[in-house]
Amino acid sequence: DLGLQLPVLRDGAVRVLDKGRTKYFSLHGMTGHLLTAERIDREQLCRNLQQCVLRCELIVEAKMQVYEIEVEITDINDNAPAFKDIELEQRISEITAPGSRFPLARAHDPDSGRNSLQSYELSGDEHFSLAVQAGPGGDLRPELVLAKALDREEAAFHELVLRATDGGDPARTGTARIRVTVLDANDNAPVFSQSEYTVHVPEDMPVGSTLVILTATDVDEGQNGHVKYSFHKISDRESELFHLDSETGEISINNALDFEEISSHELEVQARDGGDLSDTAKVAITVRDINDNAPELTVSSVMTAISEDAPPATMVALLYVQDRDSGANGEVRCSLDGDVPFRLEKSLEYYYRVVTAKELDREKASQYNLTVRATDGGSPSLQSIAVLALRVLDVNDNAPVFAQERYSARVRENNLAGALVLRVRATDADWGQNARVRYRLWEGRVRGAPLSSYVSVQAETGALYALRSFDYEEVREVGLWVLAEDGGEPALSSNVSVRLLIVDENDNAPQVLYPAPAAAAAGGGWAGVELAPRSSEPGALPAASLTRWLLLAVAAVSCLFLAFLLLLLALRLRRWRRSQLLADGGGALRGVPPTHFVGIDGVRAFLHSYSHDVSLTADSRKSQLRFSAASCCDTLSARPLPDEPSPLLGGDAPA
Repeated sequence: DLGLQLPVLRDGAVRVLDKGRTKYFSLHGMTGHLLTAERIDREQLCRNLQQCVLRCELIVEAKMQVYEIEVEITDINDNAPAFKDIELEQRISEITAPGSRFPLARAHDPDSGRNSLQSYELSGDEHFSLAVQAGPGGDLRPELVLAKALDREEAAFHELVLRATDGGDPARTGTARIRVTVLDANDNAPVFSQSEYTVHVPEDMPVGSTLVILTATDVDEGQNGHVKYSFHKISDRESELFHLDSETGEISINNALDFEEISSHELEVQARDGGDLSDTAKVAITVRDINDNAPELTVSSVMTAISEDAPPATMVALLYVQDRDSGANGEVRCSLDGDVPFRLEKSLEYYYRVVTAKELDREKASQYNLTVRATDGGSPSLQSIAVLALRVLDVNDNAPVFAQERYSARVRENNLAGALVLRVRATDADWGQNARVRYRLWEGRVRGAPLSSYVSVQAETGALYALRSFDYEEVREVGLWVLAEDGGEPALSSNVSVRLLIVDENDNAPQVLYPAPAAAAAGGGWAGVELAPRSSEPGALPAASLTRWLLLAVAAVSCLFLAFLLLLLALRLRRWRRSQLLADGGGALRGVPPTHFVGIDGVRAFLHSYSHDVSLTADSRKSQLRFSAASCCDTLSARPLPDEPSPLLGGDAPA
């Protein structure tokens, strides 16, 4: 009992494999009984063997297990002893002395044991009796014994009946009729030079080759001394293989020999003279094996696909290997060709398993054509091969990989919404759904707004689009992360950094910050202006020298301010001295404080108090120098001369 469940049998996952060429057994799919598939003839399968055993294997494909089954074939008495010829003729000279023995044809019973031939009986005449001798192999050899002298004139012929009986229950018998002819004086029978001949021959010996030449001599003369040779005991198969020349006694090969079919032959040759006297000799022919059979390599069970995460020692195929030759010629070695992650393990006597030797990687090899080579030990050796096609199934063991470590792009401000910025690309070494890459943005914020409101990424292509128009004066750089995720279960992912640099455009005109245009118009003239650009081109003030330029600007403004104070002090001193001179001369203007104005070339000029504001902004990279308007308390309205512009403060009058 192998412990197999009936559902496994009904599914056809169990089968019987016979070692021979004929399938003798089968498995009942419903009951699990081992049944005979062909008629079994023990006499044909196990000729001359006391024990007859048939072997087969039971293969459970689901479990990849093999069980050896031995079935012993017991003999039944289904064959009666039989003579090759039922009519036998024996010639005996009348001068033959009583007690002489003459070999008789033996009966053959293919049964074995008690059912085989057990005894002979002779009936019919008092001149003869029967003697049975035991041969070297235990076989019974009947001999006709002359019990009483013959007289041809009294009786020229004698009719006898030879009966062969086996030991079965009930016993079976076979008979042959013997006709004895009494001859006139030929008192010498042929004699072989050897009673037994031994021949060793290779199985590949050419047809027609001579094996041995038998020699028998007869001292008689004439026809009584002429010897002819014939096979005395030979099977049908051996009569096809060997030929005997009746005149020369030469035995030659009639058909090709096969060690694997029959390794030895035993023949009996009879030499008969013209007077019908004879002698027999035994010829033992031993066939020597040569390496004429390549190993038989059969794939009993095989997997067509295996997952790449299969652990080492996973079995993928079961092979049956056998060589019909013997000795070293039948010793088989199996090997795997090439550098592959598989190895061979011997299971049973004739079985090998192909198992994984290490972990597989589908990304390195998605399919293997495994070549199994079976080589025998002959010289030269013969071999057979079997090719196993094995696909490696993908496992999601590789994350997407971006083509670049980081991406960057320059985007001009005032771009169109939906404009393509750049395209990221990631590849996955896996296959199928595991290699399908989708892209998405890693959530973030730009100036308090969600990143997804500025840019988006196309999930299938990795194209990055701007969703709004950028303003360099508001956002100069956008940093984000793009995530690539495959379609495996569970999914694997990777991310990459993307940097967007906003490129400035000249989209802002300069504006007058102070005074307001309306106030200037109401005053009827310009007391002072500030021209400050609202934007500047990138690179107008390099960041590397920003601090140095700011320090130089502060120093220059300070120097100008100090020079202006010295000039003002000099002017006040000059005015004071002039007032002293005017006071001494008695000519002063009425109603106007002399210290508040001076006249130069008939034009009233005013003394003004000025303030200087220096604005330095590091992050905006802008510097502003502002000249404030003069205080209203220190000014008098004066109309400029006709057709002459009013000069800015501190400016030179036109010529």
